[in-house]
Amino acid sequence: MKKGIIRIIKNILVALIRFYQLCISPLLGNNCRYYPTCSQYAIEAIEKKGIIKGCWMAVKRICRCHPWHDGGYDPVK
Repeated sequence: MKKGIIRIIKNILVALIRFYQLCISPLLGNNCRYYPTCSQYAIEAIEKKGIIKGCWMAVKRICRCHPWHDGGYDPVK
């Protein structure tokens, strides 16, 4: 039961990020300084590290994504 709820929450979070990628991000243009993009990084982090740690990693990554940071290749480790 608990694993099923966790899987549902993961799927909802990933669906929300995919909605952002498909519907909102194209309107904003290419602004991410990293590869993979911050939204793709968030999906990979949630899938590989779990909900709590994956979301925390995504928040830290988004906070680093600004014009004064070089960016570059930064995969989920």
